[in-house]
Amino acid sequence: MAPCLSLFFLFFITFSAALTTPADSLPAFFPRAAYQSLIKQVKTPKPKIPFKTHYFPQTLDHFTFQPKSSKIFYQKYLINSYYWHKGAPIFVYTGNEGDIEWFAANTGFMLDIAPKFKALLVFIEHRFYGESLPFGKDSYQSAKTLGYLNSQQALADFAVLIRSLKQNLSSEASPVVVFGGSYGGMLAVWFRLKYPHIAIGALASSAPILQFDKIIPWSSFYDAVSQDFMDVSWNCYEVIKGSWAELEAMSTQKEALADLSKAFRTCKSLHSTASARDWLWTAFVYTAMVNYPTEANFLKPLPAYPVQRMCKIIDKFPSGATKLSRTFAAASLYYNYSRAENCFEIEHEVDLHGLHGWDWQTCTEMVMPMTCSKESMFPPSGFDFEEFAEQCQMKYGVLPRPHWITTEFGGERIQKVLKRFGSNIIFSNGMQDPWSRGGVLKNISASIIALVTEKGAHHVDFRSATKDDPDWLIEQRRQEVEIIQKWLNEYYADLRHA
Repeated sequence: MAPCLSLFFLFFITFSAALTTPADSLPAFFPRAAYQSLIKQVKTPKPKIPFKTHYFPQTLDHFTFQPKSSKIFYQKYLINSYYWHKGAPIFVYTGNEGDIEWFAANTGFMLDIAPKFKALLVFIEHRFYGESLPFGKDSYQSAKTLGYLNSQQALADFAVLIRSLKQNLSSEASPVVVFGGSYGGMLAVWFRLKYPHIAIGALASSAPILQFDKIIPWSSFYDAVSQDFMDVSWNCYEVIKGSWAELEAMSTQKEALADLSKAFRTCKSLHSTASARDWLWTAFVYTAMVNYPTEANFLKPLPAYPVQRMCKIIDKFPSGATKLSRTFAAASLYYNYSRAENCFEIEHEVDLHGLHGWDWQTCTEMVMPMTCSKESMFPPSGFDFEEFAEQCQMKYGVLPRPHWITTEFGGERIQKVLKRFGSNIIFSNGMQDPWSRGGVLKNISASIIALVTEKGAHHVDFRSATKDDPDWLIEQRRQEVEIIQKWLNEYYADLRHA
């Protein structure tokens, strides 16, 4: 069976089926939206957020001096200056793989703490996402244009923009703290390490910076998803685990696609049984990721603790029901909790958040091998790098560099390295989030802190505070604020004595 690899949104997850052509290949995730190969790009209403939109004339290539390197594109960024005054802190969100409004709308924590710190809030869009397209509609045309899409160029974008902004505000002494979730959290950490003269600290939520090479077991991600469901109900875990065999057996029947289309209430007839499998797979993975303690609408509208709700649906079915019918009913919670859908666009999902550059990143530097162990509720599988590289070569004409991220940013022996080198970083992770297994889960030093919650999900601490937040989440955010306050106190003390 083909590899069940995951290559990051994610954060944040994007579905990278475009990289895998065989019908039996398994979906690949990285933290954001689903069905990357089949999605249609659509214009959707922007969320109403209290920010002003600006565009910065950004340099195309920060690292070479070729004539075309100086080409300018306009990078989008958002600002909220309501509480800020000259000299006060600047909190910067290092944008990840999607429209920057999406991240601003789902990072209410920064708005919540802005009054306390009198902070200027800045959300910077990542190059090649949203409206920040260096070559406009031709930005994804080929490797010649996409070659400028990588994490190092993105970090340099942030650095140049932040320096220019501080100069324009005549507030160069304002301390900068960077924030990021998922891939954005990885960028926040790397920015603090690469540009310590620009950012005094970083808060990285759900940042799987150890998901590369062989730093962690490759089965960790899917083992964690499975554990989330197993912890709620052993029967739920067993039903999902057994449903794949039922689906495979059904696929051999003469009227398989017609029967599946009817059973899955598809808007249009299915062309592949793999589409039904991927639809189910996506629902379980994303629900584990966003198993938030309150209602939320990040990836989809979902109730509080949606994994529990899914398992409750499965466990309530009569004993004679097929496993496939139970898993369909559970997955429907993810796709139709709002009950607004009369049928499902299984093969025609739309890209609501502008995520379509992630396939390139996974085919170049963001190589995160993933496998499914026998303990997983997903079918066992391995990782074949040669097959993966061949698919990337076919799609883009480039080969992945599987060791580049650890060469550029490190990761191996991170405790020993950062203990002597880094400072002022918070790694926050919730163990309900499968990406936590690739995160830093133990303190590295007195100023590189790991905040870990047993019930936390994917960057849940970055969500806006609500009256229904559990005590553990309130306490996690309190600790984050306390640590950031300490960084700022130290900075201003050094400034006074300079």
